[in-house]
Amino acid sequence: MQIAFPVQQFRCDELYDPLFSKHQIRFFMARLDLIHPVVSGNKLFKLTYFLEEAQQKRLPVLSFGGAYSNHLVALAWYCHALKIPCTGVVRGEAASTLSHTLKACKAYGMKLIFVSRENYADKDSPDWVQRNIPEASNGIIIPEGGYDALGAQGAALIMDSLKRIEASHICTAIGTATTIAGLSAAAEDGQCIIGVPALKNRNDIDDSIQHLLPDQKYTQPIIWEHQLAPGYAKWNEPLISFMNNWYHNHQIPIDFVYTAKMLHTVLEKIADGFFEAGSCVTCLHTGGLQGNDSLPAGKLVF
Repeated sequence: MQIAFPVQQFRCDELYDPLFSKHQIRFFMARLDLIHPVVSGNKLFKLTYFLEEAQQKRLPVLSFGGAYSNHLVALAWYCHALKIPCTGVVRGEAASTLSHTLKACKAYGMKLIFVSRENYADKDSPDWVQRNIPEASNGIIIPEGGYDALGAQGAALIMDSLKRIEASHICTAIGTATTIAGLSAAAEDGQCIIGVPALKNRNDIDDSIQHLLPDQKYTQPIIWEHQLAPGYAKWNEPLISFMNNWYHNHQIPIDFVYTAKMLHTVLEKIADGFFEAGSCVTCLHTGGLQGNDSLPAGKLVF
């Protein structure tokens, strides 16, 4: 039985700006954010093969995340759509009022289990699930963010919808590095894969990709560090200003954790002349817009 809800297709919008004209490049945004009205982006791709296995074996699934995890929302929706029982292990004690993210997870039927941050930090040990949630130990265990070879294999499906625009450079934000691993594995000869970590001072990207792609040939990506925001899931006024200006110019909402930092960095590199004339630069909009709900009211114009 195959996945009933294909997520492999999305549109790519060509954007126009004096900056792009000046440097004689074409610029596209891959609109993974439009795949689904509630959950969207790269998360659904990373989950595809896990849930295909769950369907075939008729097993429940379990995964991990924080109170604002886009990954858990995507999993909850996907499992609801496919009628697969699912559990989310949430980092930290349950708050008196659940986050909008966890409320959505519950609405889609996900069972939530809260564990202390100390215990959560040990979740990747081989017997953690058996010791803490024995009733779930026989199901499909999905690492946080889909960080697994199957997750990278699913992320590689993103490249199928990019073939028609013949991108010379494909740019993405980096969280767990699962998506950039999939892109690097599926890149065609001559394509350049570029990643911008959402977390500052990441020096383990290469190791993470090698872990996800054991014994595979892949394109070595270029990694750029963003300079605009103070750190992961942090924001400042210059970042908010950039997001609002981007929306004013292109009418595309972006999130402050991932896509905004990546886009700002890529635009700086365009201005610096990194991309040769004739390049076709494609940036992935990896969704995650629900994360903007944590910003103070009125900060964003969209």
